[in-house]
Amino acid sequence: MTAKDSLNHPTKIMVELINSLRSSDLNDLCDAAEMAIIDGGGFGWLAPPPRDILEAYWNGVLLIPERDLLVGRLDGVIAGSCQVFRPARNNEAQSFACNLTTNFVAPWARGHGLSAKLIEAAEAQAMEMGFDVLNLDVRETQIAAIRLFEGLGYTKFGEHPHYARVGGKYVKGCFYYKKLREKV
Repeated sequence: MTAKDSLNHPTKIMVELINSLRSSDLNDLCDAAEMAIIDGGGFGWLAPPPRDILEAYWNGVLLIPERDLLVGRLDGVIAGSCQVFRPARNNEAQSFACNLTTNFVAPWARGHGLSAKLIEAAEAQAMEMGFDVLNLDVRETQIAAIRLFEGLGYTKFGEHPHYARVGGKYVKGCFYYKKLREKV
């Protein structure tokens, strides 16, 4: 599709909370994750794992009661995701906050606003569940993600100099939070 064709074909963006994965959705999600990992936007992986491991990971996410999986679709194809991770039930002191994790968009789907839509949906999901604060962390090398988080109102509150190791070298991690609402 050329740039001229894309003007005649507006891209349809959709974000949804999912509780099960059809085989076609699992395939799309694995494809998108593999591409994001190869591009350096992996969520812990530095190289894509074997496909059966990746499939088991995504199916496993759906089994964890404290995790909500949101997927972003571009023209019906899953192109990215994020997860809202709630604290353990016994953690009453931090029961007001949850975490945004495993946030990515496949390289082919970037530039359409899907990342922002995923984060906004995660914020809405967190507020719907009664949370006041959303936390996240990211490698310092993920400049576009950091720019996006800061542009969406996230506040950087710390750094970890030994957050990750990529290519045998330590990479600093940046920690952010966003106050979703004042406690009533």
